[in-house]
Amino acid sequence: MIAALNGIEQAEHLPARGLGHRMLYAFHCNSSTAKVGSYGARGEVPPGRGSPGRPAQARFGAVTDVFETSGVMKSYGRAFVVGPIDFSVPPGTTTALIGPSGAGKSTLLRMLNGLIWPDSGTVRFRGRPLAAGELQEIRRQIGYVVQGGALFPHLDVRGNVSLVARWLQWHPTKIAARIEELAAIARLPRDALRRLPRQLSGGQAQRVSLMRALMLDPDVLLLDEPLGALDPMTRFDLQEDLRDAFARLKKTVVMVTHDLAEAAFLAAQAVLLRDGRIAQQAPVEELARAPADEFVARFVRAHRRSP
Repeated sequence: MIAALNGIEQAEHLPARGLGHRMLYAFHCNSSTAKVGSYGARGEVPPGRGSPGRPAQARFGAVTDVFETSGVMKSYGRAFVVGPIDFSVPPGTTTALIGPSGAGKSTLLRMLNGLIWPDSGTVRFRGRPLAAGELQEIRRQIGYVVQGGALFPHLDVRGNVSLVARWLQWHPTKIAARIEELAAIARLPRDALRRLPRQLSGGQAQRVSLMRALMLDPDVLLLDEPLGALDPMTRFDLQEDLRDAFARLKKTVVMVTHDLAEAAFLAAQAVLLRDGRIAQQAPVEELARAPADEFVARFVRAHRRSP
């Protein structure tokens, strides 16, 4: 998916069919109609049936973490990018991965849904290790907002948001109703639904990217610096809207951000990375009140507001 999405700008010369195939490859939805049908119209699992992504609850009321990493490591050549890392994400929570550039935030995020595979260690989704043969079903439970939105230039807003749902053969009436619902959640004007990406503002494009990630009504959202390239006023408005959406939808959210204030505003838990390792994991207020070491203290001071 990463290669496909990163290649969008270089692929504008392709015909619509070529870009469509690239999109479908990126989202790993090239399964047969028969296979899709067995999991329901939204990739849902009917009651009483098992799923690679939805194991049975543990006994005695124990809650299974949505994500768990154990000894996860990733390197490129001789350079270690991530690890070893052990952390978990409980259901229904919002977790922010923060840290300086090159700390491994985006790499760790992409390992959570198998877009990048660790060299060693284990990534678990709902208690089960990720397996290549199960990724299609798992990813339909995970919405993913990439850096910059990565909207497809030949598709209007409706086309971008609904592409995977149409591939899964949702009924057009259901698609239209879901888009209307998402436009309200994302606060996107209805007259923007027929626009092409080049006709959208930066803030509108990010709202469309969020709508696309929510189209299949996933239980989990991964957001990779969703507000990084926006002006301060647009970013402020979107922060408010994202927090409202997180509270309303009650999803499990993991997001990457450089902004400590944004992490404090949106997330209950922050995971501060340094050189691919966790420097401290705690609510942002605790990072400021009781930093684990001098690096954490300097990171917090670097985000102080100007007088």
